[in-house]
Amino acid sequence: MISIKSEREIALMREAGLMVSKTHEYLQKYIRPGITTKELNRMAEEYILCLGGIPTCKGYEGFPSGLCTSVNDTVVHGIPSNQKLKEGDIISVDMVIGYKGYQGDAAWTYAVGEVSADKRYLMEHTEKALYKGIEQIKPGAHIGDISSAIETYAKEHHLGVVEELCGHGIGREMHEDPEVPNYGIKKAGPRLKEGMVICVEPMLTYGDKAIYILEDNWTVKTEDGKPAAHYEHTVLVTKEGYEILTPRLNEEYLYE
Repeated sequence: MISIKSEREIALMREAGLMVSKTHEYLQKYIRPGITTKELNRMAEEYILCLGGIPTCKGYEGFPSGLCTSVNDTVVHGIPSNQKLKEGDIISVDMVIGYKGYQGDAAWTYAVGEVSADKRYLMEHTEKALYKGIEQIKPGAHIGDISSAIETYAKEHHLGVVEELCGHGIGREMHEDPEVPNYGIKKAGPRLKEGMVICVEPMLTYGDKAIYILEDNWTVKTEDGKPAAHYEHTVLVTKEGYEILTPRLNEEYLYE
């Protein structure tokens, strides 16, 4: 069932979203060659607790960490480890933070030092696809309007659209109705209403869209070994359009 949030609930989700934004900003300066994804996770978990939040991913259906750290050909749900980041890697950092029972969720893909032109292209156009989807959000629009905008933009730029994974509603739970696919048809699916909160999150690949899951039952990788990128915001449907509840604080948008 799709829920409409009250003003009280929205205020708490703004706080949760701001904690997500602050944690992304905090981590960004440490994403450099030589650091391990486990170290990034430790710093994030400590910082989240200092903010008064809860790292919701930790323990969720058995997931062991507060961050998902997905490097290069890992699409999503990478488990932090002793893997050291290298010059030229890209890493998608996905986190969910709980505050007084409500959740905020955002993912961003970061360059580790200087990256190849192919990876830079992938990051640029996955980020732009995110905003193409968000721009469709307003009362009366359909989920399919978001989905179609993302898919159209991705295909125009020859990127693969992962179909097995999608965005979602969010509130008390990390994942609520409705699902928000990254492919679809305009005017299809549920209508958006003021007070709905959803996560829009394109997951695009530089090659084929086919994926597989490792034996850990979490880590999702591209079948062809080519890189993937993941960008996500938590977004409130407002009377006039939308409000991003997980804003980028350092204003270092790569390509807007």
